[in-house]
Amino acid sequence: MRHETVKVQRICTSVCVILIWGVLLYSAGGESLEVSNPPVSPPTLRVSASSAASGLSEQSAASVQALVMGINGVVYAGSFGHGIFRTPDRGATWARVGGGITDPFILSLASTKDGTVYAGTFRGGVFRSRDGGNSWQPVNEGLKRLEVKALLAVDQELFAGTGDGVYRLYGSEDHWMPMTSGLDDILVHALARSADGTLFAGTSGKGIFRFSPRSTAWIRMQHGLKDHEGMIENFIRVLVIDQDQSIFAGTFDGGVFRSTDGGQTWRPISRALPNDSIRGIVFSDQGMVVATGNGIFKTMDKGKQWIPMNNGLETLAVQVLIKAGDKGLYAGTSSGVFRSDDGVSWMAVNQGLELGIAPPPFLFR
Repeated sequence: MRHETVKVQRICTSVCVILIWGVLLYSAGGESLEVSNPPVSPPTLRVSASSAASGLSEQSAASVQALVMGINGVVYAGSFGHGIFRTPDRGATWARVGGGITDPFILSLASTKDGTVYAGTFRGGVFRSRDGGNSWQPVNEGLKRLEVKALLAVDQELFAGTGDGVYRLYGSEDHWMPMTSGLDDILVHALARSADGTLFAGTSGKGIFRFSPRSTAWIRMQHGLKDHEGMIENFIRVLVIDQDQSIFAGTFDGGVFRSTDGGQTWRPISRALPNDSIRGIVFSDQGMVVATGNGIFKTMDKGKQWIPMNNGLETLAVQVLIKAGDKGLYAGTSSGVFRSDDGVSWMAVNQGLELGIAPPPFLFR
């Protein structure tokens, strides 16, 4: 209980700092405030020093919160304030797409095998495109709340993690079915599904829940994610499952945890990781790659040692990481997108993403 109280105090302090800075910057005419996560979750504040020094006219790459690879290698980037972008040439050029999307603050993206792309937004719910991103239609019937932090596409099903638990959409249907029993009024940040069909949900403040096939309600994993300092980590940002069906959970500020028994027990594996704010986890033949709030790192020995992979990464504020091919990676950051072809070095691929700084989300109408 003492540790939970400390964590709540830290979160409340962060929210107060963001509100104060937002008032000061906006009243001064500045628009250089970027909030990497909406205020309902443990937030991260970033103020662009270069913009403050040179004025608001300076063009900078959009803050990219979500990435997904569609069919034929087309990559979609969801920005926080500028909508959705698409590249057919591995990031050499980007074009803004997203006609029909009413909320430019994109939190999540998913793509199905038939090429359909879905976008989850901060306040506008879910939008769907069946023409490669050229046009989008809202798909919100059945959703109680329209903040969609996570989207997971599995075969003909789509799952959405919202501010009110999890919802499921079948195939080409337009109505979401609630899967919220046990998760009512809980914000879901991450979703993963194992080979046997079991769903796992990472939440904001309540840890990890499991929904087994033929279940009627979510069950909270009772044995929490306890770090090396003895603190229970209940704010989950990332959930992934590897080919051996081990589950990996990335937390807001407690590092990475691994479960080999279906989520019953967890072990911290990132004590040597330089930064504990986890933004993405991907697997490759070379091991596991983790994106953090201060760069990207790789482990080849299940977390005993972490190797930095930041050569050419001009900004270390990584927001999302996806795999592209056998060794390739894309990283979405607070300053656009970076691509790695060898899993070692990075190059900025921001042509078409340089659109200036978006207004804070709490000013969005």
